[in-house]
Amino acid sequence: MPKSTNVKDYIRTIADFPHEGIMFRDVTTLFADPRGFRMAVDQMLHPYAGLRIDKVVGLEARGFILGGAMAHQLSVGFVPIRKKGKLPGKVISEDYQLEYGEAVVEVHDDAIAAGETVLLVDDLLATGGTAEAGIRLIERLGGEIMGCAFIIDLPELGGRARLEKLGMDVHALCAFEGA
Repeated sequence: MPKSTNVKDYIRTIADFPHEGIMFRDVTTLFADPRGFRMAVDQMLHPYAGLRIDKVVGLEARGFILGGAMAHQLSVGFVPIRKKGKLPGKVISEDYQLEYGEAVVEVHDDAIAAGETVLLVDDLLATGGTAEAGIRLIERLGGEIMGCAFIIDLPELGGRARLEKLGMDVHALCAFEGA
């Protein structure tokens, strides 16, 4: 990988995955490079420097990688939002729409205390459906979302506008045109 200060340079694009016509933005190449990974985590945290964050919440699955690293750096707790049926114990659920069908995400019902400030993270913001479902779960637990941080924004799919319409502060390190 190149020595770069631009996170986008570490991201590989794979054509026609998982379906023909899709340009898959693969962050595993970013995660595999120690300089790129550290840079991504640092840059995702930068807009929130000096602000109180009680928990970092990561969306399944690559949000776990980023969220865990960010929570460690901040010395705060990490909370996973998972696909239905993956968490033991008592959970709350939120349905959301996919391009073709529906999905459900869950969080433990005691993962976030009322009034805790939360940073929601994931690798990619596309339509915003998963992030919106995560936001609804956090709000149902009484968490106060201080921001939503992503590595990649796909602006043409409208996720940023969707989250901003909910009153969220959205930060992405880079954007790619197209789906």
